Formats: sequence, C-alpha cells, structure tokens
Amino acid sequence: DEIPTVVGIFSAFGLVFSVSLFAWICCQRKSSKSNKTPPYKFVHVLKGVDIYPENLNSKKKFGADDKSEAKNKSAMSKNSLHLDLEKRDLNGNFPKTTTKMQSSPDLENSSPKHFAERKKDSVSPDSLKSITSLSSEDKQDKLGTLFFSLEYNFEKKAFVVNIKEARGLPAMDEQSMTSDPYIKMTILPEKKHKVKTRVLRKTLDPAFDETFTFYGIPYSQIQDLTLHFMILSFDRFSRDDVIGEVLIPLAGIELSEGRLLMDREIIKRNVRKSSGRGELLVSLCYQSTTNTLTVVVLKARHLPRSDVSGLSDPYVKVNLYHAKKRISKKKTHVKKCTPNAVFNELFVFDIPCEGLDDISIEFLVLDSDRGSRNEVIGRLTLGSSAEGTGGEHWKEICEYPRRQIAKWHMLCDG
Repeated sequence: DEIPTVVGIFSAFGLVFSVSLFAWICCQRKSSKSNKTPPYKFVHVLKGVDIYPENLNSKKKFGADDKSEAKNKSAMSKNSLHLDLEKRDLNGNFPKTTTKMQSSPDLENSSPKHFAERKKDSVSPDSLKSITSLSSEDKQDKLGTLFFSLEYNFEKKAFVVNIKEARGLPAMDEQSMTSDPYIKMTILPEKKHKVKTRVLRKTLDPAFDETFTFYGIPYSQIQDLTLHFMILSFDRFSRDDVIGEVLIPLAGIELSEGRLLMDREIIKRNVRKSSGRGELLVSLCYQSTTNTLTVVVLKARHLPRSDVSGLSDPYVKVNLYHAKKRISKKKTHVKKCTPNAVFNELFVFDIPCEGLDDISIEFLVLDSDRGSRNEVIGRLTLGSSAEGTGGEHWKEICEYPRRQIAKWHMLCDG
C-alpha cells in the first residue's frame, strides 16, 4: 500500500512542477518578444513603381525629425530615383499637391552635377489663371491637362517616365459630379511595355506622382518610340469610362541633357467610324438531320487600328442566341499584330429547336489586351431579323441546308 501512495505523491509533484515550468517559459517568451525590435523594415511599394536597391540603405530612417530628413534628401544623389514614403497616407496615396509645379520637392532638390532639369511646354501662372477663368462652355470642351516628366538614366540604361498629375478632368459620374481617374501608359509601336497607375477616388485633379522605369531600351532607339497615355475613370459596375488620351512622339526630344518636365492637353479619343471597321468572312451550314449549325470563321481584313500603334491583336468571339438569350459561346485564337487575320476555325453548335426561326448568331471581333479589358473592334449579327448581308446570308442557309455558304460582311460599331 505504501508504494502506490509514494508514486502518486511524486506524480502530483511532478505535474505541478511541469505546469509551473511551462507557465514561466511562456511568460519569459512573451516579455522578450515585446521588448525585441523587428529586424526588418516594411516598405509599401506601389505596383509598377520602381525603387533602385541602393536607395534602401541604412541611412534612410523612418520617423526621423525634419532636420535629419532634410539632410538625407540633400545628400541623396538625384541620379537615382526615390520615393518619399513618409508622405503617403495609410492607403499609400500621396497628399494633394499644390497647383504650382515649381513647389514640388522632387523638382527643387535636383543636383546640377548629374543633370540640368529643363521645363518644356510648362504652364505659366498666367496660363493657369486663364484656365481657371474659362467659361462653363469652354470647360465642357476641355478634358484637362496631363503633367509628366521624361528622363534617360545612362548609368542604368533605363528610360524613366514620371506621371505627376492631371488637372481639370471632366466629371464622369453625373451623380457625384466627380471621377475616379487612373492612367494607362503604353510605349509604341511594339506595345510591349504597358503600365498603369493606381486609381484615385473622387477627384478631378489627381496627383499620382508615380515613376515607371523601363530597362533594356537603348538610347539610340528612344527617337523611334511614342508614348501613349490613356486617361480613364474607374467604374465598378460597367466598363471604365475613357476620358481622353495624350500622344507623345519622342522624335526630336533630347534627353541627354537631363530631365524634361512636360505638360499636354488631354484630347478626345480618336473614335473610329463605322465604315472603317473592316470585314469578316464567315461560312455557315445548317444540318437539318442532326439539327446542328456549323460555323467557320475564315478571315478578317482591313481591320482598323485598335490604338495609335496601328497594330491589332484580333480574335473572334462567336455567340449563339435562342430567343435573344445566349445559349452557347466560342472564340478563336488570337492573331498577333495584323489587320488582315486568317483564322480558319470551325465550331459546331447544337440547335435547341426545330429550324432557325428563333436562332441568331453574333460575331464580335476584339483586340486582345493583357493589361486591360479587350476592346471590341467590330460586330456582326446573322439572323432572320438581321438587316443587309446578315439577313441575306441567313436566308440562304435556311433555304439550302447541308450546304456550306460563305460571305464577306462589313463590321459595324461594337
């Protein structure tokens, strides 16, 4: 009887000791973790904004006083790009800048040893007054002004574009009388480099101050490039509204002497006419025995340019409708950089009813764009209620089943 009693006493003491030791270790870890400073710094970097690694050094201290911050800014070489991260709010946005371009610290603290800043086509205070004093009719025609800077960094072999701000944008939201603007930029003619800024909510004078650095572009090729800025307003429930565009050919612009500060009036986007949408060759065959419709998308020709580069990446989306309700959809492969595309792709649709009276088929020719929504180049509808060649083609395939009938059709507005 004594042995089990002794074993029970020792087990109880051991359990109490283990629990006490575990609690003491947890308290020690908690206290040491609260006193220990994190060994890293969190830096919020916007998508598409480049920061050179040498700028993230130990000299940069967050939360420093104004004197030390001013010393760091003056000591930092202007040949390397940097971001004033302390000036961002919790959402990563910059505070709204003043109306004078000369007041920007990024422009005042430049070092003349590395490059001499030059301002080209800038807005003077007198012109700003004239802009603000425009009549209401003139303001409706004005789409605003875009401010940006261009620079070529020979040390990094990089082309640098800084989108600073836009002023005087029109209100795209009729209820709130404001816009949610952002900017898409493309380097033409190859369209390889596509970037966009963040969306700034409810403002007609957005201050972006975002820098985009493009590596691997030789300085000798800069003269052959063109910058295309597309100014849009974000819409959560439908397609984003296009405010306007700015086109900057770089031919004749000298970047060897330093940074160029530029501003351009935003112009209305070049809208293509319906007569210039191009043509689409399609072949259809109705099989009455199997109640199927065979559609062959053959070719497209004379497609208009989707943007100022003159090159499109077209593909065709085919939608089958029954009583105005889409019941099936197909699409072809994308053909790169051509206004005259050859598809030769066949699709077979099962018809849910007898005959083609309530059936219609829609062809959408779109331009493939990885950076944004694909734009509709042109549209074609075939059916019993379609007008022109679309109705004639549909009538022929109904009268001559089991026969493959091909026709060219003019594309209309998307």
